[in-house]
Amino acid sequence: MAATVGIHSTHPETMPADHAALPVWNSENWFYEDFEIGHRIRSLRRTISEGESQQFNALVLDMHPYVSDQIFAETEGLFGKRLVAGAFVFSAGLGLVATNCINAFSYGYDKLRFIKPTFIGDTIYTIRTNLAKEPKYETLGLIRSSYEVFKGEGELVLYCEHIQTVKYRQRKAAG
Repeated sequence: MAATVGIHSTHPETMPADHAALPVWNSENWFYEDFEIGHRIRSLRRTISEGESQQFNALVLDMHPYVSDQIFAETEGLFGKRLVAGAFVFSAGLGLVATNCINAFSYGYDKLRFIKPTFIGDTIYTIRTNLAKEPKYETLGLIRSSYEVFKGEGELVLYCEHIQTVKYRQRKAAG
C-alpha cells in the first residue's frame, strides 16, 4: 500500500515504506467528534532537578533571585529556598500529559494560576480533564481541557485551561 502524501501525513514518502508503515509514537489522530467531556488522564510523576531548572531559566533569561540565587532565597526570600520558575512548572506540567494529536492546534490558555510554590527537587504530576467543546469554524471546533499540576502526594500547585482547535471528522455544513 502506498504511503499517503500531504501536510497531515503520518506516513511520509520520504522514508522507507516499512518505516512509514509503523505507527508514530506518542501521536493520536482523534477528531472533534471523539472528544469526550469528563474524560480524565493522569501523567507519570517527574522530579525537577536543579540542572534543568537552571537550564530553563538561562534559556528564557529568567535570572530572578528567587530562582537563581541560593543565598538570596535562603536569607531574604519568602520561602527560604529557591523556587522553580512558574513558566517551567507550566511547561513541564503540561508536557507530562501532552500528545501529538495531528488534528489539534493550540488556541490559547485561560485561568492560568500558580497556586503554591514549586521547589527544586519537588516531584510533580498532572491530571487533565476534558471540560467542554463547541463548534467554531467550518473545519474546526474548539475543545477545552483543565490541567491541574500537583506536587508530592497531591498538593495542587498550578491550574489552567487549554483551548484547542480540532478538525472535524467531516466538514460541517455552512450556516
